[in-house]
Amino acid sequence: MAPDSLRAEHPHPVAEGAAGRAHVVILLALYNGGTRLREQLDSLAGQSHGNWSLIVSDDGSTDDGPEVLRRFAEEHPGREISLIHGPRMGFAQNFLHLLRAADPDADFVSFCDQDDVWLPDKTARAVAALSRAGPEVPAMYCGRTIHCDEALRPLRPSPLFARPPSFSNALVQNIGGGNTMVLNKSALRMLAAASTRVEAIVSHDWWAYQVVSGAGGTVIYETEPGLLYRQHGANAVGANGTTRTALQRLVRVMQGRFRDWNDQNVAALSATADLLTPENRALLETFRAARAASLPRRLKLMRALGLHRQTRRDNLALWFAVLTGRV
Repeated sequence: MAPDSLRAEHPHPVAEGAAGRAHVVILLALYNGGTRLREQLDSLAGQSHGNWSLIVSDDGSTDDGPEVLRRFAEEHPGREISLIHGPRMGFAQNFLHLLRAADPDADFVSFCDQDDVWLPDKTARAVAALSRAGPEVPAMYCGRTIHCDEALRPLRPSPLFARPPSFSNALVQNIGGGNTMVLNKSALRMLAAASTRVEAIVSHDWWAYQVVSGAGGTVIYETEPGLLYRQHGANAVGANGTTRTALQRLVRVMQGRFRDWNDQNVAALSATADLLTPENRALLETFRAARAASLPRRLKLMRALGLHRQTRRDNLALWFAVLTGRV
């Protein structure tokens, strides 16, 4: 079995040999993204790893996003680019729809948001890291981004998470934005099959982190940013890492949203519990019991579980949720 996590501390050189020939299927969820889509598409065309194809799932756009994609495809006649209809059930279900649409024999698949800009070596670094992890065990690559304003002016890098990825972290926090995630073939097949067994998820990326880590897979966290993460009023999910977002998370805890998210996560994981290692299946069951327990028992069980978030501030919010019965 592969280790729970690998950490990539520095950018990798462009992949060579088998890794360089690996095919990457990029999965882009589209919904009224025409204004910013072309910049993202151009950044895909500029990737140093050139062996990729693109599947775009349009979730009912009423703007010119699909037409922007068609023009891009016409300008790149040698590139395999597909446009499919989304399920019209929100961004998370649109990405699960894309997972099921991907060729199960693809070497790698990469989630892609409609409004970011990828740095030229993003795909090459992911392929190199995942190739070293090996194809036998489900593996997922994720990492940091550069937060930018709407005009792509850099604001700050996303937080650097020091603790290694793990299921005990994934239960209460997602460390990798979907816009950075790349999956190997084993992870693709596992998640595509699992997606047919879940009714609701909070987000596709958090769910993917939970399932891959829970199944004993490899999670690679890249410390060097791989893309420009555009912040604007229409983000499906915004960036974290500021005092403002920390306060927003505390408000969500107070409102019970964190508890509601955990309800969905536990239900989704329970529907695919057979994929989890025995140790992580037991951890999930203890987490479920602790959430419903009285305060003294809840505190005891939560301590025993080793649940944690990545920063001191986030851990304080977690234990506030535990104390107030909002976990």
